Amino acid sequence: MSPHIPKSGQRLLSLDIMRGITVTGMILVNNPGNGDCSYEPLHHAAWNGLTPTDLVFPFFMFIMGISTYMSLRKSDFRPSIPLIVKILRRSVVIFAIGLAITWFGLFMRGINSGAEVLAAALDFSHLRLLGVLPRLALCYCVASIVAVTLRHRYLPFLVVTLLATYTAVLLAGHGWEFSGDNVISIVDHKVLGADHMHTTRVDGVAMKFDPEGLLSTLPSIAHVLIGFLCGMTIMSTSSNRDRINRLFIIGTVLTFAGLLLSYGLPINKRIWSPTFVLTTCGMAASLLALLVWAIDIKGWKRWTRFFHVFGVNPLFLYVLSEVMEISFGYECITVGAEVLSVRDILFGWFYSLPGFAPSFASLCYTIVFVLLNWLVGLFLYRKNIYIKI
Repeated sequence: MSPHIPKSGQRLLSLDIMRGITVTGMILVNNPGNGDCSYEPLHHAAWNGLTPTDLVFPFFMFIMGISTYMSLRKSDFRPSIPLIVKILRRSVVIFAIGLAITWFGLFMRGINSGAEVLAAALDFSHLRLLGVLPRLALCYCVASIVAVTLRHRYLPFLVVTLLATYTAVLLAGHGWEFSGDNVISIVDHKVLGADHMHTTRVDGVAMKFDPEGLLSTLPSIAHVLIGFLCGMTIMSTSSNRDRINRLFIIGTVLTFAGLLLSYGLPINKRIWSPTFVLTTCGMAASLLALLVWAIDIKGWKRWTRFFHVFGVNPLFLYVLSEVMEISFGYECITVGAEVLSVRDILFGWFYSLPGFAPSFASLCYTIVFVLLNWLVGLFLYRKNIYIKI
């Protein structure tokens, strides 16, 4: 027997667990002890292709779409000045936190690198304007406003239009080429400027190319809207078994559509290709269906607590991990005749243990780093403290 549909103020455990798994993955892949020797699955695909690491960010955006549906459902999707102000305020806060983290990284590097780098940090002349949190902010803002101003039956057509238009732009503008002729790079250079863009390296070639650029935000909005539509499916279904069936169908169709189209339109996270959107949304929907089956139908919940801790405070713990990553990477301690960062000291200690290869030592550091963040989350979890950003 399946339980009733959750009320608008009630949290879905399976969704929290999936969110927690995703945040755990984001922290895991972003914090190697030594990025040069970490295991291959913990690296992003250099250009075209898909690795496990490439899944964590799009999975989070998919979940954000579902959460957006559940949040806006409380207001019956009716646009109002207070609601729009709330959406805009949250978007600005998330965007600003992203900029602050980027600036903090520049500042810490400047302290340890010299006056020139420090000066660049202090005058914001080389501050990257986009990134993970700014992309989340932009996509949340646009998707939320669309959700309360456009009839939901038109959303699938909007998603198709966004992806089809973006595909046409990529095909016409060398979108799958890692070069200065790439339309994504051209737009970012014109609007943002090279000094405010990320430097991407592919096969030893470095170029100013932002994987969270302006143009590639369009398919990212479609990505969140697909999650929103899946949220509609979850909340409008009368039983968990129906939810599973619908999510598996959606997941299978999207995954196979993405994989089949990838023969002509390669899957590429750095440009957020339409096939990347379809494939990762499909895989995310299938994973959510599996979790609903395991947690809500079978009742297998004993293993979930670790991820639940991350799932109820996702953005706060992600931001904490970013601040810790910067601090561990640039906070230096004198060890003998050497000045080493906290990260290098911990990685070096693991590497010094008998039988620890560099890749395994890097993974051990990463696991310790994840556990440190989890302990903070566990404290909040036990105190029933949920920090909303």
